[in-house]
Amino acid sequence: MSYTGPELDPPQPPRRSPLRRPLTVALAALVPGALLGWGVYAAVGGGDAGTGAGRAGSTAAAPPSGPSPDGPSPDGTGPDGTGPHGEEPDGGRDGSGPPSSAPAADPSASAPSAPSGPGGPLRGKVVVIDPGHNPRNAEHTADINRKVDIGTHWKECDTTGTATDAGWPEARFTLDLAHRLRDLLEAHGATVRLTQDGDRPFGPCVDERARIGNEAHADAAISLHADGSGTGNRGFHVILPGAVHDGAADTRAIVGPSAELGQRVAGRFVAATGTAPSNYLGDGTGLVTRQDLGGLNLSTVPKVFIECGNMRDSKDAALLTSGAWRQKAARGISEGIVSFLRG
Repeated sequence: MSYTGPELDPPQPPRRSPLRRPLTVALAALVPGALLGWGVYAAVGGGDAGTGAGRAGSTAAAPPSGPSPDGPSPDGTGPDGTGPHGEEPDGGRDGSGPPSSAPAADPSASAPSAPSGPGGPLRGKVVVIDPGHNPRNAEHTADINRKVDIGTHWKECDTTGTATDAGWPEARFTLDLAHRLRDLLEAHGATVRLTQDGDRPFGPCVDERARIGNEAHADAAISLHADGSGTGNRGFHVILPGAVHDGAADTRAIVGPSAELGQRVAGRFVAATGTAPSNYLGDGTGLVTRQDLGGLNLSTVPKVFIECGNMRDSKDAALLTSGAWRQKAARGISEGIVSFLRG
């Protein structure tokens, strides 16, 4: 992926003819609850998917200064940041842990409810959005490198995040997506809190990110990310908390509801974006279970992470740097959360 500067929207992937591939029969009819996301993706004629396995090292070029490729976020802000990849899911991401089942069938997936304002269906519900990384983390390496206890082991406070090959940082992607997602959820009547809004010098640390959701008594929490894997590794995946009971970490009460949240988010994400589940993690389900992430290990409320795509693959990067695609991503995530909270 290449473009001339951060002020320009990067070139979009070529349009695909609706006749390029035939409609695929949904596999959910044959295997209840299985591969819903991939079935929807295939039915709409999704894009190319390469092959590959494992996570590549992530050393990104220094990102350019200036506004996002698509201009300021919906609230008028134009978050910027610097730095190569890291953060919590990216340090040693090897996809360890048993793969989960595919997104469960959601009866209302084809007919999402319309936003209805403060008195909407999520009135009284609290959602915590955790935009991964911080645009200024790279300026505070000593602070983000200090270790914090995540129950199973000690881990770095935070990391700088990845970036596209052209230098657009993950921290700016996650903030923009968080603003879009917040607007959609608030339109449904939810009370929304962000763990950070580019308003602090670094972090918060991964343990504090979990604590913010816990102290807000969130009905659902989600951490937003983009991956930094190798070229040809494409697609999104949702990370679910594994069962952990060690030190300060005890996820046993949230494993079940978090899995349901993740399945609904994954299914709606496919439907809204047409993006395929990861071709390098999760065995095609778009779901991965892990026990090494502080933001999940220390959570006492239903919580998942979503890696929306691979910033180091040019095809995925063209999507991630598109404001129109990010709006679709926000809509898919929002609809998954709404579906979960409405039962």
